[in-house]
Amino acid sequence: MASAVEYTTVAETPSIYATPETIEEQGTGTGEGLEARVVVYNCSCHTYQQVIQLFCEAIPGMTPGKAFELAWKIDHHGSAIVFEGDQATAERIAKHLASGGLRVAVQ
Repeated sequence: MASAVEYTTVAETPSIYATPETIEEQGTGTGEGLEARVVVYNCSCHTYQQVIQLFCEAIPGMTPGKAFELAWKIDHHGSAIVFEGDQATAERIAKHLASGGLRVAVQ
């Protein structure tokens, strides 16, 4: 008994995957919406509770749990990014945190 076997080459098989396109956008805006981040550095001069309170007051959407995690990271690693967003908001947050005595930088 002979059986017939068909072979299909890879070139004949249709591709089911789409090839991604790269889209580049160039903006000519004023720079007001530039992304920025607020970094807080360890200074060993505040309690966790003080830092948590400042974070909850200054950073939109901050919870005490997340604030504790950030305070722990700052205490153990020396710094942490506590906010990423537009430049104006980052500057406002940094000003509030600095007024509470924290060492901060906007990058």
